[in-house]
Amino acid sequence: MNETKPIESLRAGRFEIPVLYLDNHLLGVVKPPNMPVQADKSRDLDLLTALKGYIGEKFLKPGAVYLGLVHRLDRPVGGAMVFARTSKAAERLSRDFAGHDMEKRYLAVVRGGLAQARTLEDWLVKDEKTGMVRVCRPEEPGAKRARLVTTPIASHGGLTLVEVVLMTGRAHQIRVQHMNAGLPLWGDARYGGGKPGEQIALWAYRLAVTHPTLKTPVALCAAPPAEGAWRLFRGEMENLK
Repeated sequence: MNETKPIESLRAGRFEIPVLYLDNHLLGVVKPPNMPVQADKSRDLDLLTALKGYIGEKFLKPGAVYLGLVHRLDRPVGGAMVFARTSKAAERLSRDFAGHDMEKRYLAVVRGGLAQARTLEDWLVKDEKTGMVRVCRPEEPGAKRARLVTTPIASHGGLTLVEVVLMTGRAHQIRVQHMNAGLPLWGDARYGGGKPGEQIALWAYRLAVTHPTLKTPVALCAAPPAEGAWRLFRGEMENLK
């Protein structure tokens, strides 16, 4: 895998956050697994707050620091993320993410075999009280169409490494759609029967956006940690572009 070389890393509590890209408009980092993207009821240190502190300290900015959140990853999931450093950049990136005018690729390890690429298309609904997402009928109130392509890369010991490309951006989409297809994600305690101590094998490994002012591509690539289910597929992941 052609990883993006970190510029530097910052320490945020128990987490180490590699910085992949930084200019006056964008900040690209690797989100650590189990760190919330933004503040929630857990009151645990979140990535957005940590990065605002990093920008404020690095550039000696007094007072509140602006940093726009334009996309999200589930708390247990890690990988490449980009933040906007100006409101104009946030507006343009948000539009690109909403229209899927960018490249976002994930790696996942699923339980079971997959012989060839499959397009998964379902209707999903989220329970706002529990945060759980489930497959539903199209006519159900709140139902949203979800579509992705999952492509097998390699299989070992009843597990399959897949590359996932999203056509829509629904909450918990990758996890719920694979579970519904009989391919639950390894280590997914919420939807896949993951066991205590297992870390969900889902990782945002490649993100490519158009720079909001230069109009040039900015590509970020980060490899999953060499632990858990990922250990079985280290060789295959090294060959990814």
